[in-house]
Amino acid sequence: MSFLTTIFRKSGVYWVALCLENGIVSQGSTKEEALLKMKEAVASLDLALSDDTSLYTSPIPINELHEFLTVEGQEPTSEIYELRAVHA
Repeated sequence: MSFLTTIFRKSGVYWVALCLENGIVSQGSTKEEALLKMKEAVASLDLALSDDTSLYTSPIPINELHEFLTVEGQEPTSEIYELRAVHA
């Protein structure tokens, strides 16, 4: 298991989580549901990587992070985002 940096934001009625190390995105009705789905997706990716060493992962590019943070509008907002170290 490792720690992954994940950022959470509210999108409508859902919480959306983005893993900065690999670009995985998850969503849920609550932050905890989004976190659980993130952990499941990371476990699935880890399994795929162990089965196929030719798969490539990389940290999310800054332009994709910017898109994640501004997807609901053109400019960054003054919303509060949560950044967590997730044990996955």
